[in-house]
Amino acid sequence: MDEAAKYKKATYHLWTFTASKMIAMLGSHVLSFGISLYILAMTGSATSFATNMICSILPRALVAPLAGYVADNYSKKRTILLAQAGTILTMAGLLLYTELFGMSVNAIYVTTVFYTLCSAFSGVTFTSAIATLVNPERLQRAMSFNQMSMSVAAVGGPVIGGMMYGFFSMEVFLIVHMIAYAIAFCLEATMNFNLYSTRGDNTKKEKIWKGLVSGFSYIKQHKVIKVVMWLSLWINLFFSAIVVGGTYVIIELLKVEPTHFGFVEAAGALGMLVASIYFATRGEIKVPLRFSKFCLLLLSSSLAFAVIPLVTDFSYSMIVVFYILLYFIFAIFEMGVNMPLGVFMQKLISEEYRGRVFGLMETMAMSMMPIGMLVYGILYDMLPATGILLVTSAIIVVMTLVLLRTAVLREAHPEFYDETTMAERVAN
Repeated sequence: MDEAAKYKKATYHLWTFTASKMIAMLGSHVLSFGISLYILAMTGSATSFATNMICSILPRALVAPLAGYVADNYSKKRTILLAQAGTILTMAGLLLYTELFGMSVNAIYVTTVFYTLCSAFSGVTFTSAIATLVNPERLQRAMSFNQMSMSVAAVGGPVIGGMMYGFFSMEVFLIVHMIAYAIAFCLEATMNFNLYSTRGDNTKKEKIWKGLVSGFSYIKQHKVIKVVMWLSLWINLFFSAIVVGGTYVIIELLKVEPTHFGFVEAAGALGMLVASIYFATRGEIKVPLRFSKFCLLLLSSSLAFAVIPLVTDFSYSMIVVFYILLYFIFAIFEMGVNMPLGVFMQKLISEEYRGRVFGLMETMAMSMMPIGMLVYGILYDMLPATGILLVTSAIIVVMTLVLLRTAVLREAHPEFYDETTMAERVAN
C-alpha cells in the first residue's frame, strides 16, 4: 500500500475508532447508570453496590497483564472483535436469564465479572494498537479523539440513563447496550490494525509465562518507562484524596445538594472535553515529559485549593461556583498530564511490548484505586479534611520533583536538552 492510500486509511481509522469508542462507551455508561440504580432500588444496600464496583475493578486489574500478552502475540483485530462479541453474548445471557428466572443481584455480579474481563482484553489491545492505526504525526490527535469520545459518553450516558430509568425496564438497558456494542463491532471489523505496524509477519510467539517475564525485563531495562509507571501508580493512590474527599467535603461538610454536586462533576467531564479538543487541534508536544511535570505540579496545587471553602466564609452559591471552576480546571490539568505521557509512551515502547507494558500499567493503576479509596476513607473519618488535602498536595509536589527530576527529563528527551545546553554555551 502506497503512502497516500495509507494516509487515507489512517484518516478513516481516526474517525471510525472515535465513533466506535463513543457508541460503545455511551452504551456502557447508560447500562452502568441503570444497573447502579437497580441494585440500590432492589437491595437498598451500599454493600451490594460496593460489591458490584469490586466486580468491575478487581477482575480487570488481575487479567490486564494477560490481556497485554495476548495483544502482543496474537492478532489485535481478532482479539478486539472476540472481546466485543463476548460482551454482547454476556449481556444476551443476562437478558435470557432475566426472561426465564427474573433479574437478580447475583446474576448482575456474574455478568459484571465477565463483562469486565472482556473489557480488559479489548481495552488493553485497543490502547496498544493506536500507534499502528494512524501515522505518528497524528498520534496525539488520535488519542485526543479517543479521550473526547470517552468524555462525551461520560456526560451523555448518565443523562440518557436517567431519562430511560423512569420509563423503561432493565431489559431495555441491556438491549441498548447490546446494540451499541454490535455497532462498534461492525465499525472495528473494517479497520486495519497493522496499517503502520513495524513487526514482521514471522514474529515468533512466546509462551505465556516467558512472554510475561520478558515484558517485566523490558520495563526494567528502560529507566524512563519505570519512572512513568511508578508515577502512574502513586498518582492513582494519592489522587484518591479528591475522588473520596471531593464528595465527602462538598456534600457532607459543606452541605451542597446532590443536584448541585452533579453540576460540579459535569464540569470535570466538560474540562476533559475542552482539553481533548485543544490537544486534537494543536501540534504535538515537543517535550512531553516536561509538559506533564508542569501540569502535574499545577494539578497538585489545585488539590490544595480545594480547602479554601473550608477555611473561609463563602456563601452557598459561591461554594458551588468555586468547585465547578475547580473541577473544570482540575480536569484540564489532568489531561495535560495524561495526554502527552500517553503519546510519549506509545512512541517510546517497542511495538512488540506495548500490550504487556500497558497491561501492567493498568494493573498497577487499578490496584491502587481501591487501596487509595479505603485508606482515604479511613483518614477522612479520623482527621480533618483540610490537613489531609494539604499534606497530600505537598506529597504529590515532592513526588513529582523527585521522579521527574532533570536527569530523568534529559534521558527521556536528550535531543532537546543537548540543544538547550549548546545554545547556553554559545550565549556564554
